[in-house]
Amino acid sequence: MKGLSLYLIMVSIICGLIACSHKERPSIITPVLKFTQGPNDITELCDTRQKALEASVEKIAKTDPSQATFENSVLALEKVSADFSNEMNPVLFLKYVSDKEDVRAAADKCETAVEQLFVDLFTREDLFKVVKAVEDAKPALGEKEAKLLEEYMTDFRRNGLELPEAKRKSFIEKKKELVRLESEFSTNLNEWSDHLEVTLEELDGMDDSFIKGLEKTPAGKYKITLAYPHYYPFMNDGKNAKIRKELQVKFFKRGGERNKELLEKAINLRAELAALVGKNTHADFVLEKRMAEDPQTVKSFLLSLAAKLKVKGEEDLQNFVKLKQEELNDPSITKIEPHDWRYYANMLKKKKHQIDAQKIKEYFPMDVVLKGMFEIYETLLGVEFVEDKSGPRWHDSVRLFNVVENNNTVAKFYMDLFPRKGKYGHAAAFTLTSGHETAEGGYLMPMSSIVANFNAPSEGEPSLLTHNQVETLFHEFGHIMHQVLTRAKYATFSGTRVKRDFVEAPSQMLESWCWEKESLQKLSGHYKDTSKKLPDELIQKMVDAKLANVGITYLRQVMFATLDMEYHTHSNVNTTEVYARLAKDIMLVPIPDGTMPQASFGHLMGGYDAGYYGYLWSEVYAADMYTRFEQAGLLDEKAGSDYRKWILEPGGEKPPLDLISGFLGRQPNQDAFLKSLGL
Repeated sequence: MKGLSLYLIMVSIICGLIACSHKERPSIITPVLKFTQGPNDITELCDTRQKALEASVEKIAKTDPSQATFENSVLALEKVSADFSNEMNPVLFLKYVSDKEDVRAAADKCETAVEQLFVDLFTREDLFKVVKAVEDAKPALGEKEAKLLEEYMTDFRRNGLELPEAKRKSFIEKKKELVRLESEFSTNLNEWSDHLEVTLEELDGMDDSFIKGLEKTPAGKYKITLAYPHYYPFMNDGKNAKIRKELQVKFFKRGGERNKELLEKAINLRAELAALVGKNTHADFVLEKRMAEDPQTVKSFLLSLAAKLKVKGEEDLQNFVKLKQEELNDPSITKIEPHDWRYYANMLKKKKHQIDAQKIKEYFPMDVVLKGMFEIYETLLGVEFVEDKSGPRWHDSVRLFNVVENNNTVAKFYMDLFPRKGKYGHAAAFTLTSGHETAEGGYLMPMSSIVANFNAPSEGEPSLLTHNQVETLFHEFGHIMHQVLTRAKYATFSGTRVKRDFVEAPSQMLESWCWEKESLQKLSGHYKDTSKKLPDELIQKMVDAKLANVGITYLRQVMFATLDMEYHTHSNVNTTEVYARLAKDIMLVPIPDGTMPQASFGHLMGGYDAGYYGYLWSEVYAADMYTRFEQAGLLDEKAGSDYRKWILEPGGEKPPLDLISGFLGRQPNQDAFLKSLGL
């Protein structure tokens, strides 16, 4: 999930809301979006809106502290920030999705400028004093208002506002430099372009639909790019080990030396910023506002999980070695190379469980999957999705949908699902406008977009999804629902603005529907005859194979999370050296010599710094929440309604544990998670 809300720059927005829910909905105010701005338009709008925001904040900051109230300080600040963010988010979004390089460049420049402006605005001593005067006065506030005041004060302090002037000046300079480094890293990665040219013979193992989707060179060769729909299928199925190795090396060099340098500078700057506000490490600073609370808790969680998984990981590797010996007719082979493990993991599924991902995807044409997914979400959440073919969009391939409840459109979402040059390279859910109550008594309509990179239709064949991609689509759409079905009063707590180590849990829980016969029947239909659903026998094989390679798969995630903690509990780090050591020690598979995978690890420069563990941490809660649907039924409307009320609508005004406990009717535990891993 990636949200563009500038509140994530202003404050680390977290917490959760009391599940009060299905109250009468106020009238919906529909924002007008446009995506046709040219680079000059973006630059002009960026400059104009920043000046307007500065003027608004200046007015608030000039309030006499003795006259400060919640309304003329915190609430005023919330309003101008929300208005600015909701106007600028769709513009900044173009950095990630526009097909015009000059537009992406202008949006990137604007994003950096805006982030640096927010550093300036929310490190202002006069603004801090006004809000602090309200805190000191201890006014009688409602629960949400008290939490809003607390959030602003906490983050003012975390932005160095109680530091001496010299240290505060240093903090601001370092924070601005960090913003610049993170932006450059992201741009470098999005704009990175490389490929491998191969012969038809070197594509041995790949199916016709993959080959047809490749661009041909004038010399008759085929281009395999580093985009996900090319890289992962080839690493899974390409029989030519030499080509797999060459492709992996290119993939692990994305971002290059420059991004490696930027990451190491960022790690150093983060450590310096943490030290300025009295924290031992950047991880201590970040985790202060997460469920886990401190680095030791995270490290203990990861160590415990790694210990449980290591035996399974070693068994996986031994199985891969046996398959490699058989394929190459060489019993002397004793190890798996970095470019081997995906290939033999996939082969194991094919041989032991008769699972062929390429054959399975024939049952998952995009339109069939979307139709089935929509039906499931509509039933559970009590809404309807209606395509809007007249609304504005940034590319012809993008689709827009209205979220309809009781015959009223209450939200909208976009789907941008296929790769383009310069487009954001992962799968994510972007907030375009944050839902919140307005001063006029209405509710600003939430709007979001899925951005993904699935196989595009080619030569008369539809887009076909692997089962893994179906899971990804379900996951990201779960984030969209979290964002657009929000009922939060204030934008600061809207949608997915919950504690970062909880934010993945709702979407992870929804992935479970991709493994159940009842839902797979809705999601599948052979692309040549959509009435032919995924056969029961094949579904059972998929379920049986679910735990295949679970050791190596989850050790990889533990490695990433440990890597993140290792980077952010130190100041000066040789990032390649640490990556190589942990990949070998934890995942048990080394990285190729001469590569630097961390140079393309966008999470570490895009909001998950000292927080990548959250994917595993939140899986514990996701698995536990799913037990309610296991007991009540996958399409049980009462469970779905409670899920919406307790998990999706609230946002962030109370701790996630309160929301999870409310939904489950008990305290959560790890039992379901460990069981899901076969532990």
